[in-house]
Amino acid sequence: MLLVPNLNEHSEIPYYIQLYDYFAKEIIGGALPSGTRLPSIRRLAALCGISATPVELAYQQLLAEGFIASKPRSGYTILPVHRNGGPAEAEERPRPAVRPITPRDSRQYAYDFHMSRNDFSLFPHKIWRSLYQEQLANPDLLQYGDPQGEPALRGSIAAHLRRFRGLRCTEKQIVVGGDQYTLCSLLYLMLKERVTRLGIEDPGYHLLPAAFKRGGYEIMPIPLEEDGLVIEKLYRSGADAVYISPSHQFPRGMAMPVAKRFALLDWARSAGGYIIEDDYDGEFRYHGRPIPALQGLEADSPVIYMCSFAQSVTPALCIHYMVLPEELLPLYHSLRSELYLEHSASRLHQIALHYFMERGYFEKHLRRMRLLYQRKHDLLLRSVQRYFGDAAAVSGRDAGFHLLLTLKPPAAGSARELAAAAEAEGIRVTPMSYTWWDKPDCDEPEFILGFGGIAEDLIDEGIRRLAEVWLG
Repeated sequence: MLLVPNLNEHSEIPYYIQLYDYFAKEIIGGALPSGTRLPSIRRLAALCGISATPVELAYQQLLAEGFIASKPRSGYTILPVHRNGGPAEAEERPRPAVRPITPRDSRQYAYDFHMSRNDFSLFPHKIWRSLYQEQLANPDLLQYGDPQGEPALRGSIAAHLRRFRGLRCTEKQIVVGGDQYTLCSLLYLMLKERVTRLGIEDPGYHLLPAAFKRGGYEIMPIPLEEDGLVIEKLYRSGADAVYISPSHQFPRGMAMPVAKRFALLDWARSAGGYIIEDDYDGEFRYHGRPIPALQGLEADSPVIYMCSFAQSVTPALCIHYMVLPEELLPLYHSLRSELYLEHSASRLHQIALHYFMERGYFEKHLRRMRLLYQRKHDLLLRSVQRYFGDAAAVSGRDAGFHLLLTLKPPAAGSARELAAAAEAEGIRVTPMSYTWWDKPDCDEPEFILGFGGIAEDLIDEGIRRLAEVWLG
């Protein structure tokens, strides 16, 4: 029998979050078993004495995170979240392949759908200038800083992660670096005696696995299914660490459901391995709440969390960070001492960012940027549907900074040919083919359409012209 959630009308926490928290806790704890049907939205709203909107929002968030399923005329049903991973028989491991290089392109395009461009129209220039100038007046900041990152900034990051991303961490676990490769290099040096094979999502993002490969690790590409990494293949691969982007997989865009997240944690425990969680765009979800990070699902989880301020503020800051499990901290400090590490991110930027966060500017900026990117996301989605119709499929929606566009047969050419045709008309799109590790020759007509940097008033016209070029 379903218990009616006891909502606190005097709490600052909105009803829909109270409802979500209640159901998530009861499902994970087993009080609401798999297969249980939830009341209809109207029925639960009546039972709780509230409007239907908070119930609908809570159900949508539970749906997005894989706690429940929705079927026409059947309502909402709880999905299993028990730990069901297990080792399987070994199979022949795939060999890492030579992959094509995607060079940087500094040319100007009339319609630029590049996936890594940002919109700085709302950047708080005056506030940032004032905060930065404050730090210039402090001569102590011109000295060498803490190689691990300024303690004040690490404290602000930890507080933000606990509040908004659901992490379980302190500032002592955070390591700040000037770029992704710096942190990746530190990480593969730390794990050298514990890890030999790194499992990766295929397709996926290659910076970290490429760095690990240079460090002597064997890279094990693991295929994806509808809800993320195939766990059974991970067991068979013999990997003792895995690199994933569970909140919004790059480039496919799916969110990993909670059952599979628990299965991953089970794999890590049984293999004695680590999960490297890339939360590159976890702050940016446009319909429903941001999906909490995997790291916070369990206390003392074997998860290494990686993120940066490149998308949420600006890449020019050169401030990236990782959150280490406590058991890895002695390895980091040993490495720090052995290599005479120094700070790799500007102390002035770090302290200015600390005050940007402490004084509430960061949270306000994030809200404004989410609204801006949501408008662009929705506009891009509508434009693709309007001009491509049934000729293309779209995936990866509702989060991040790109959509994945797949042309349906008969597509008029390979991905490279279609991208070149678009480029000739002043339109930049990125074939997805470079994200494959184990299929370097794949040239299927799938494209990453970034909406972060293109102006809102150019999106519809750009997609209209792209459809003309590709569909005639």
